[in-house]
Amino acid sequence: MNAESGFPIKPVYGPDDVPQGVGDEQPGQYPYTRGVYPTMYTKRPWTMRQYAGFGTAAESNARYHQLLAAGTMGLSVAFDLPTQMGYDSDDPIAHGEVGKVGVAIDSIDDMRLLFKDIPLDKVSTSMTINAPGSVLLLLYQLVAEEQGVPGTALQGTIQNDILKEYIARGTYIFPPKPSLRLVADTFAYCKAEIPKWNTISISGYHMAEAGATPAQEIAFTLANGIEYVRAAIAAGLAVDDFAPRLSFFFVARTTLLEEIAKFRAARRMWARIMRDEFGAKDPKSLMLRFHTQTAGVQLTAQQPEVNLIRVAIQALGAVAGGTQSLHTNSYDEAIALPTEKSARLALRTQQVLAYESGLTGTVDPFAGSYAVEALTDAVEQEATALIERVFELGSAVDAIEQGFQKGEIEKSAYQIANEIDSGERVVVGVNRFAAESEEKYEPLRVDPAIESAQVSRLAALRAERDNPAVQAALADLGKAAAGSVNVLPLMKEALRLRATVGEVCHTLRGVWGVHRPVERF
Repeated sequence: MNAESGFPIKPVYGPDDVPQGVGDEQPGQYPYTRGVYPTMYTKRPWTMRQYAGFGTAAESNARYHQLLAAGTMGLSVAFDLPTQMGYDSDDPIAHGEVGKVGVAIDSIDDMRLLFKDIPLDKVSTSMTINAPGSVLLLLYQLVAEEQGVPGTALQGTIQNDILKEYIARGTYIFPPKPSLRLVADTFAYCKAEIPKWNTISISGYHMAEAGATPAQEIAFTLANGIEYVRAAIAAGLAVDDFAPRLSFFFVARTTLLEEIAKFRAARRMWARIMRDEFGAKDPKSLMLRFHTQTAGVQLTAQQPEVNLIRVAIQALGAVAGGTQSLHTNSYDEAIALPTEKSARLALRTQQVLAYESGLTGTVDPFAGSYAVEALTDAVEQEATALIERVFELGSAVDAIEQGFQKGEIEKSAYQIANEIDSGERVVVGVNRFAAESEEKYEPLRVDPAIESAQVSRLAALRAERDNPAVQAALADLGKAAAGSVNVLPLMKEALRLRATVGEVCHTLRGVWGVHRPVERF
């Protein structure tokens, strides 16, 4: 049998399969294989997040209140596709997509509704937004200021990982170089204005959803992390001034042991990279802290209740692997947006693991397992070899522009599809143990009237605001983008005056252009 990452898995592991001294490492100590904190979950569990956002800001706000009442410890915001791409809801290109895969946010008015009656100094908020990540963060800060909450009290994360968009997901706007400049500007701005904020969540999740193996997932993610660190240093930032606020985002698959090994290997690799390549001194700069989401790509529309078991196994792997926060997918997500009941069941899965399983009683319970320790080493070796291949091409950006990472992931995805089609890879309920008939399922549906409502809100906003002031602010932003000063303060002023997300992004498009991908194969 082979691991997902391609190397063989032995039927039996023993002392000869692990290096001398395995087990001597302690949690909370370099290279952090056993966890970034000495006590891990023995004092408090991981942060339980539920990814939510659909339709209007008001509807999403109602779901957030339900999740908080059910015991969610942090919010995770899903944005609709136009928002992710920097288009307003009334832009012709947005037609048919408004509110479909997340919440539509066009301006500060929508952001106020999204977080109405939610004390932003009391919750941690993660926002899955990339190309316009800085724009949505500034809107969040503006709403917090209206609540009387200073930036120094805000805690959360913006994904802000644009490089993986070129590799796997596609919601990029600008070419790589200006995109990296915007990321570095965000690092610098948050250091001064929002110091507790995680300024980037460097994501392997979407690469895994596109077909990356566990080794590819961490290799390409850490290579992107190296690129962000280099960009920040080139912009004049000291490594220990920003590195403690870097975070990561990984998937958890059903292949339990390999996933646990993957998380342990990733921590060890990042600690060595930051110490040896960048000379980081602050221990927090060496710690790979990460959020995990269970594998949406492994959920099936057939026999959807079976997904409850898949999600539980995936969540177990994330927890045993030492995640800092976790989102568990709802069992019906292969069909439609989650219902309130299915979202609650997903949260309850985490709560059972935290409070009934005994997993929080000890740190890194799989440490010393011959199988897990050997798999940790094997994943690390495979991922290290892939990182070396990336940098043989120059840099992560050079490799992206040559289509290397995307091509490698597409090969893996093709192989997985062939294995499922042939029956070599078993998917319960799909190619084995299928049901003769399926129970009727009524999915949550998004009201198509949301789009016209958002368009009306935008028309009212543009009629009410001080348009000359907005245009002047946008012109100042364009001048800053053409130069070298940090663009975020000028962006914030335009947003405060009720400039829209689309107007801000179009201003930057006018200066930086847009990315046009080159296909390698």
